[in-house]
Amino acid sequence: MCAADAELVAFDVEGGPVGASVDLCGVCAEQIAGEPDANHWRGLASAMWSEDVAVQVLAARMLKRLDGEGWARDLAEQLYLDDETQAWADNVAAASNHKDANGAPLAQGDTVVLIKDLPVKGAGFTAKRGTAVRGISLVAENPEHIEGRVEGQRIVILTQYVKKK
Repeated sequence: MCAADAELVAFDVEGGPVGASVDLCGVCAEQIAGEPDANHWRGLASAMWSEDVAVQVLAARMLKRLDGEGWARDLAEQLYLDDETQAWADNVAAASNHKDANGAPLAQGDTVVLIKDLPVKGAGFTAKRGTAVRGISLVAENPEHIEGRVEGQRIVILTQYVKKK
């Protein structure tokens, strides 16, 4: 997305087909969940023309978030998406029924905190209460499940045991 020469991580693009993901640098993944630095996203000028539909959707969403920047607004006006892809790009919040233990809505890329010690099956450790899980992924088929990394392991976590940070 940004053309950085860095290690890439898979980032699930919510609201679309199961398993739709984009490879991002760590900075991009962080900024999708938080506050984007407009200069980091100038690579969208070429990424938005990708043949990968998930890249197009993520580019459209980021251009919309960066609407206050003249260059991003200009690019968004140039971007053409077919009707199905545009619907996916617009469907960022409506796609999720995931809620934390307090009923707060969860979104792709959010940071959550564990509210209970959780034994991790098959990994041989316990994820401790208070552990921050950054850049969560939503499990599309089940609104009670999210995925995240704890101690370097990608695990499925029940939403009833997390609160949004």
